[in-house]
Amino acid sequence: MLLDSLVGRFSHDLAIDLGTANTLVYGRGEGLVCSEPSVVAIVDKNDGGGQRVLAVGHDAKEMLGRTPGSIRAIRPIKEGVIADFEITEAMLRYFIRRAHNRRVLARPRIVICVPPCITNVERRAVRESALSAGAREVYLIDEPMAAAIGAGLDVTAPTGNMVVDIGGGTTDVAVISLSGIVTSQSVRTGGDKMDEAIINFVRRKFNMLIGERTAETVKMAIGTASVDTPVTTMEIKGRDLIAGIPKVVETTSSEIREALLEPIHTIVETVHQTLEKTPPELAADIVDRGIMLVGGGSLLTDLDQVLREETQLPIVRSEDPYSAVVQGAGNALDDLSLLREVARAEARSKKQVGGKREKAGVREDVRFLHLIVSPIHAGHLNHHRGWRDRRFDHGMAFGGSWPWGVGDTARRGESTRLPFHRVERRHFANPGTRPPLHPNRSRKR
Repeated sequence: MLLDSLVGRFSHDLAIDLGTANTLVYGRGEGLVCSEPSVVAIVDKNDGGGQRVLAVGHDAKEMLGRTPGSIRAIRPIKEGVIADFEITEAMLRYFIRRAHNRRVLARPRIVICVPPCITNVERRAVRESALSAGAREVYLIDEPMAAAIGAGLDVTAPTGNMVVDIGGGTTDVAVISLSGIVTSQSVRTGGDKMDEAIINFVRRKFNMLIGERTAETVKMAIGTASVDTPVTTMEIKGRDLIAGIPKVVETTSSEIREALLEPIHTIVETVHQTLEKTPPELAADIVDRGIMLVGGGSLLTDLDQVLREETQLPIVRSEDPYSAVVQGAGNALDDLSLLREVARAEARSKKQVGGKREKAGVREDVRFLHLIVSPIHAGHLNHHRGWRDRRFDHGMAFGGSWPWGVGDTARRGESTRLPFHRVERRHFANPGTRPPLHPNRSRKR
């Protein structure tokens, strides 16, 4: 602890937006210090003793789809969560060292932005990865909350603020009030799904295969979400799937718009579902204040116009949607009281949701155990009250026959009581009551 506090005096606190497509780093008192793709290139060691990091960021992204067999370019973040723990740790260590311009005496306090849809296990993986990379303390903040702070919204006021964060792997929609998320909806659709849709469209229409980088270039150049956008054309280069040779085709912005219909529709539906769950008072605030649009995926041409037409609400795009999330995390890092207030509000909301789930789980468990234990208890209890049937098996709980003649005796046609499924429910609720006997049997022998 003493060493960490001493080294911490020589370290800069950092805010990191650990995105699927790009990682942005904000230094306390310095602003945005790093913005690079979330790509890591690794190479096998000559002695066969594992792997080593060859490049990170822009240099690694240039290698995507162009590496020999001994080198692999990996994207360790998939749909907002860590897919490769060790590679993510190496990437975070690289960004921490780059922010400090040195390799030693770097133990910063770090705030990391995460999607609200990830599980507690995935949150723990992010925290452990940052601690292993050299962080002294790690705070996690939800991306919609950080985006709202970075966009200049007053998240501490008792008014409703709606944020739509379209990233590379996920789209997060949240309504924020009093430093907490009132309702939110997340879907694992973003810029990567748009790129995948373009790749599939080119494959179906032109019988040509293109890579992720080419699809991203097409999306940024002529991709659009509205039919009112002027039509433009672009040449696409790839490999012919039939002839197997390089090929060049020409496509238009209207064709790319058709390819992007499905991911855009998913984003619009997520916004509608969040609005349906919004309390009426906060919904009235959203009518006046509008919806804030942030994230790199929101830069798609005329996407704000489509959302405006579908929701009939004002749509405001952030001044810098690409870095709004990390800017908000950096502002929270500068104001630690705000960060603690947001963390407390998040902990309270998660505790309430977890408590409801836990109580519901207990009720389900009790109901399940009642259905299983009551027949056993009723059968054994009534047996000891004088139901002397030698064919009743006491070991039904250990693989024997069911009470009331559903076991081996029932299969042989020797049952003296009604089958299990014909016993009335009241006999389960009150184990003291006796189920009916077979019509040919009497209580006295």
